[in-house]
Amino acid sequence: MAGSTFGERLKVTTFGESHGTAVGVIVDGVTPGVELDESYLQVQMDRRKPGQSSVTTPRKEEDKVTVLSGLYEGRTTGTPLCLLIGNRDSRPSAYNDIQEAFRPGHADYSYMAKYGLRDHRGGGRSSGRETAARVAAGAVARKLLEARGVSITAYTVEAAGIRCVRFVESAIEANPVRACDPEAAIRMAERIEAIAAQGDSCGGVVECRIRGAAPGLGEPVFDKLDAELAKAMLSIGAVKGIEFGEGFAAAGMLGSEHNDPMNAQGFLSNHSGGILGGISTGEEILFRVAVKPTSSISVPQPTVGTDGQERVIQTRGRHDPCICPRIVPVVEAMACLVLEDHYKRQAALRA
Repeated sequence: MAGSTFGERLKVTTFGESHGTAVGVIVDGVTPGVELDESYLQVQMDRRKPGQSSVTTPRKEEDKVTVLSGLYEGRTTGTPLCLLIGNRDSRPSAYNDIQEAFRPGHADYSYMAKYGLRDHRGGGRSSGRETAARVAAGAVARKLLEARGVSITAYTVEAAGIRCVRFVESAIEANPVRACDPEAAIRMAERIEAIAAQGDSCGGVVECRIRGAAPGLGEPVFDKLDAELAKAMLSIGAVKGIEFGEGFAAAGMLGSEHNDPMNAQGFLSNHSGGILGGISTGEEILFRVAVKPTSSISVPQPTVGTDGQERVIQTRGRHDPCICPRIVPVVEAMACLVLEDHYKRQAALRA
């Protein structure tokens, strides 16, 4: 399937469907000799897995990751890593009543237009279930980045129309919406639960901070670091927009306000979000992604069937009322893959 491979020096290929036997990923280009075990990967898998709280899908998946190749006696061999995550709680029968209808907001119609057929069971490859493989691969990249002193942290800054006003990093993993503001987190969760009770869903904004990245990462002109991060984020099904630093607010600023002046010690501000000319400056890389409302809702909606006839559809099944909490580790994973890939490109340039 074209479009299932990402990266240049660190290359990942995901496979599997939402309600198939398993999803998985092949990671090629991993540095040999790095200490790695399944328990390290599992930490990130547990952050993404379903069934964590009342604001996530009740689907129960252990998301246990198994290393099939590329690891020997606790160290990477340099050969392709193959990581497998089984689907233990799939219920394809829940989608029988929509087998012949296109769900609004989903890729049902576009997949049919492209391939002439589709996997109606949870969306197949277009399902958010595919991101489990990304998180597994991202955990490998995270391990490599840790040795470089790079840390990547994402969190919810807005959900259900409620925005964080404080940044408390210790609060992120201590609340069910993974918000950086503990007070806002409580109101977000309450609002999400109320929306879910009405059979509806909501979106939000996830912010990501990359710290410790070396200056000089990124390839002009078409492989700019921000362009690569943007592609990585927009490849996540629920993400509909991205901005770096001041982002769209820059359109209303003066050049004297948006420029990042320098002195002998470095930059005096970071309006650019740590990237200039598509190349990292060594400052904190900061970006935000817009996350759409979950498409699967039980509110009746008009649609058409595969026979072209109009009908009304209600999407049943187990779905997140807000994707933000579980997309946070996915955003981190994709950022890890991009950063490690560009570290490897830079090493090849200077070799």
